[in-house]
Amino acid sequence: MMDRKTQRENVVIGPEGTPLTMADLPKPTTVRWVIRRKAEVVAAVRGGLLTLDGACERYGLSAEEFMSWQNSIESYGIAGLRTTRVQKYR
Repeated sequence: MMDRKTQRENVVIGPEGTPLTMADLPKPTTVRWVIRRKAEVVAAVRGGLLTLDGACERYGLSAEEFMSWQNSIESYGIAGLRTTRVQKYR
């Protein structure tokens, strides 16, 4: 009999408070980064679903770009990820 840990898929809590799995993450071919997608990738890395290197490789991001997303969330919440509002949050 398998124990519960090996049966369960890795799940983290997403930015909207809902469960987030690898299947729920943005596709690796994503080019339009809306707030929700950025927040999902940050939540996946924070929760251990992806490593920082894995996220950067999967999405073609630099570590600096990812870190800017994470810092924006930490400093200003998800609204800090709005690219059109960058000046307001800097």
